[in-house]
Amino acid sequence: MADAPSDLEIRLLRADDDPGPQLDLAERAFGAVPAAERDGRLRSLPGQMASGRILGVFAGRQPAASASYHDMRQWWHGRQVPMAGVAGVMVAPEYRSRGVGRRVMTALLDEIAVRGYPLSALYPATMPLYRSLGWELAGARDTVVIPARSLRTLAPPDDLAPAAAPDPRSGPELRRAGPGDAGAVIAMLGLVHEAARDCGPITRDAAMVAQWLSDPDLYAYLAGDGFLAYQWHHHNRDLFVQCAEAVSGPTVRAFWTHVGSYASIAEKVYARTGPASALWWLTPERDAGTERRSRWMLRVVDAPAAIAARGFPDAVSARVVLRVDDRARPANSGLWQLAVAGGAGTLTPFEPVLAGGVLTLGARGLAALYAGTPVGTLRQAGLAVGGTPDGNAALDAAFAASTFMLDAF
Repeated sequence: MADAPSDLEIRLLRADDDPGPQLDLAERAFGAVPAAERDGRLRSLPGQMASGRILGVFAGRQPAASASYHDMRQWWHGRQVPMAGVAGVMVAPEYRSRGVGRRVMTALLDEIAVRGYPLSALYPATMPLYRSLGWELAGARDTVVIPARSLRTLAPPDDLAPAAAPDPRSGPELRRAGPGDAGAVIAMLGLVHEAARDCGPITRDAAMVAQWLSDPDLYAYLAGDGFLAYQWHHHNRDLFVQCAEAVSGPTVRAFWTHVGSYASIAEKVYARTGPASALWWLTPERDAGTERRSRWMLRVVDAPAAIAARGFPDAVSARVVLRVDDRARPANSGLWQLAVAGGAGTLTPFEPVLAGGVLTLGARGLAALYAGTPVGTLRQAGLAVGGTPDGNAALDAAFAASTFMLDAF
């Protein structure tokens, strides 16, 4: 691999940068787009560049690479943690395999740290670069497919209470949602993820949600304790449910009954759901399956802040000493004492040097542990060494999670 040129300039893009070369870089990296879409991107690029969240690499005036991040919140055991969602990582073809990608990602990681984000996540097109800088696989985004007819009549609930079974013709009122409801949608999804103590789902900022809700092809509905969004798919043969999230059982049932009302028109329903989605228990037959799985990666940027912001199981009480070796973020390295109690955690420096019994993790192992990967798996993958049976069991209990996302970025 040839060395990266030494005269490259790395800086944040500005609103007055020419958007044309940036769009050319994107098309050379990811492929050309239709003319109408190209015009739209040219109009939107100045605003994106003005956000101060796009890092560019320049050879003179010519863009050589670029990487950006979104301002997001990620839910961990029902608590939201500030998270930088990395996207748009691209290198001009003539600069590939010359270390330019590593330079821009190293600079972006530093920028994310300066901005105070405890966590970062991304969807990788390739993993070696990101792993070399401390990101590691943490969870999945699943797309489920089910015949529409299977949602025509949902499985009834068990008769566990004297109240009558719910009438599918009645239920919570659904009202249409549009761009002006972005704040209400964000708040509603927050209530859902907090109540479910979800691990992994993200919350976008209001501008991104408003843009999503302005899509004329999207059908969005708010209920008293949930949010539903879907659109036609595959030339109007199928439906694609992007979100069907609610706190209560009646609202979840109402959402899927609403979707099932298309059974006489749609052939299949594709949906983004988590592993514990009630959909799996509402379908009357074994018709639902995972059609596609996309894996995403996590990076702990500020270890003490990430632990302090994360939620933990209320019943878990643990105190474990860890050693972290994070070469890209040296501030995370050293001996730490993790303390978990009452649903909260702290990570504080630990001065005594112990002879043994300390679990040692690199940045990748720390990210995977944070996302709920068992210590035994980390050891087998070469991402952790040492530790004690009691300490490792305590870590597994504290970080246990069924991690998922519903969104890509």
